[in-house]
Amino acid sequence: MSLSKRVAPLLLADQVYATLQEAILNGELPPGSRLTVRELAEQVGTSPMPVREAIRRLEEAGLVHREPHRGAVVRGLTLEELVHVYDIRRLLEVEAARLGSERISAEDCERMQAEYSLMRAAIRDGRVVPYLDHDEALLSILYNAAGNPLLVQMIRSLWQQCRAYKIVGAKGSLDSPEDVSLWRYQQDLIAAARESDSAGAAAVNEASLLDATDRIKARLDAQGER
Repeated sequence: MSLSKRVAPLLLADQVYATLQEAILNGELPPGSRLTVRELAEQVGTSPMPVREAIRRLEEAGLVHREPHRGAVVRGLTLEELVHVYDIRRLLEVEAARLGSERISAEDCERMQAEYSLMRAAIRDGRVVPYLDHDEALLSILYNAAGNPLLVQMIRSLWQQCRAYKIVGAKGSLDSPEDVSLWRYQQDLIAAARESDSAGAAAVNEASLLDATDRIKARLDAQGER
């Protein structure tokens, strides 16, 4: 087999993975949806091989799991997992904010401000996924300033694992125009970073993640997800 023939299925798997991931995160494939290889291959117009590889990667990312007699299924949301994931996020992200705010440059603070403006625009337009993308970009700038790539990698992995929970929380807040929780903490975090206020940045992140946990819990309770 030529190298080009080996590479082609991998490139297709990347495209299928991105398509399925987006469909899961935006709710087109809700929790409990079965991912049947042949059906998905027909829908995306590929052979089964790239779809199998994409599903395997979705399992690794925590978005899909295997159920007896059903195969690959989009994972549901549980209060237990929510608490566990957000507890770990607090441990890592409070420290990342503390370290990052001590070392961040003025230029990076301006980059955070630019992402904040894009985030507020997404809120005004009611676009949940772009809101989360800009929120994570803003936080990544601060966390990268800490100078620990492994810390940022671990945090990004947790973001991916809990993206479905974040969507639930963001949608709930967007449904309440008076709710400022989607932007208030980021505003305070930028202010703390500009002042190199490590204690303040850590406190903002702690409060933000605790608030997010409570909001998502309330939404899951309302939806009957347990």
